[in-house]
Amino acid sequence: MATNPTVSELRKAAEITDQEIDAAVDALLAELATGSYPLAKGWTLDLVETLRTNARAAEALTTDKPAWKRNMVRTAILLAHPVKG
Repeated sequence: MATNPTVSELRKAAEITDQEIDAAVDALLAELATGSYPLAKGWTLDLVETLRTNARAAEALTTDKPAWKRNMVRTAILLAHPVKG
């Protein structure tokens, strides 16, 4: 695994589950101001930074298409780099 893995890489390594990723998606969709979000096993993800660095996900949040929002936010989270702490 890379020294600064993505959420997707952590999922493949079984460090983070699909349910934990779904919970992060739900948290971001419920409260856009959410900052640091605990994933699992000491991994933390900055949800605001995740949106800031993924323009497509941020754009999707302005639409009235719930499935599109969810898919774009999930993709942004899978591509994000959480920190171990």
